[in-house]
Amino acid sequence: MTLRKFAGLGALLSLVTPGLAMADEAALNSGDTAWMLTSTALVLFMTIPGLALFYGGMVRSKNILSVMMQCFAITGLISLLWVIYGYSMAFDVTGMEKGVVNLNSFVGGFSKAFLAGLSHDGLTSAAALFPESVFITFQMTFAIITPALIAGAFAERMKFSAMLVFIGLWFTLVYAPIAHMVWSGDGGLLWDWGVLDFAGGTVVHINAGVAGLIACLVLGKRKGYPTTPMAPHNLGYTLVGAAMLWVGWFGFNAGSAAAANGTAGMAMLVTQIATAAAALGWMFAEWVTHGKPSALGIASGVVAGLVAITPAAGTVGPMGSLVIGLVAGVLCFFCATSLKRKLGYDDSLDAFGVHGIGGIIGALLTGVFAAPALGGFGTVEDIAAQVFIQFKGVAFTVIYTAIVTFVILKVLDLVMGLRVNDEEETVGLDLALHNERGYNL
Repeated sequence: MTLRKFAGLGALLSLVTPGLAMADEAALNSGDTAWMLTSTALVLFMTIPGLALFYGGMVRSKNILSVMMQCFAITGLISLLWVIYGYSMAFDVTGMEKGVVNLNSFVGGFSKAFLAGLSHDGLTSAAALFPESVFITFQMTFAIITPALIAGAFAERMKFSAMLVFIGLWFTLVYAPIAHMVWSGDGGLLWDWGVLDFAGGTVVHINAGVAGLIACLVLGKRKGYPTTPMAPHNLGYTLVGAAMLWVGWFGFNAGSAAAANGTAGMAMLVTQIATAAAALGWMFAEWVTHGKPSALGIASGVVAGLVAITPAAGTVGPMGSLVIGLVAGVLCFFCATSLKRKLGYDDSLDAFGVHGIGGIIGALLTGVFAAPALGGFGTVEDIAAQVFIQFKGVAFTVIYTAIVTFVILKVLDLVMGLRVNDEEETVGLDLALHNERGYNL
């Protein structure tokens, strides 16, 4: 099996259906199983409590519970939708054939709906000897955090009811199809193009970042933005959340090796290097530009590095990861500050500036640093050709996600309305929507 075929956990799904019979005859690998169980817990830890704290600290005190509530509600909603039909839509490979473009190239069918065919002892595939139930749960945690990231763009102004419906529809019409196209194996549209996405730069971060940008544009700016100060109310929470994301990301990236092996080890190393480089890159860029380094800045740089290395974690080497992290830290800083101010959109918590831009940077640079000539561990021989393939994948994801997200939001706005009224926004979503306060002093 080539590295390209084993370049991410999603790739194993090209083997799941035909491989289950052989896998059932093989012996479970306890080491791989233990690592995948651990990775699954780490990725869930990224959303609750990691993202909940990271986002919660950045909003005003009157909205902290609303953001945390969104993270918890999304976790519950997506968990159920995943087992009902999401896993099947993303990873059912029925009707897929390499080089053949049909409906199954874009989205899976429903043969695995309600987890049909799942057995107690069935393994993922003949190449990945851990339970399919663990694979399902691991991929579920990816499906959970992706729409939760979008919430950072519309924080402090979206109805809770509208948020739930939007997230459910977006998961169904955007996340599941993109995951299928990138990760389902031979016959998947972006897979057949040769797009490299080891752990979700396209599927998770570009997807969520672009959706966040569209959401904040459709909903409009928060009341008083940008003239009214809207400083984060508890940066301690944000730093703790960023630390949890940093630790949890090792499950995200190293777990995508689908085994306790050398690929997982290298993914862990390059994740650490890129994240450190991005944190310092953002910090020094801010220091030079604004005169002082900030805690919010270094926390944002950490996330930018984690995002950028995600698609590359299985194929780049240490020095490539350093460059990716440094570039992401500096460029995401300018996009989340100068570019946002210049264009005037209100991306509340910089979902697009960090995840969208960081994901694009990582996806494109994967095409460069996956090449063995530059210290990578991929099979890239023609760097220019692979960068073009990566660009096609990015462009397709941006266009598809933007259009479908826009349509979903516009329809929901007509049907039920997206935004809280002025009085509710002034009072704060904690009290207005949940009848609770984060702080009772």
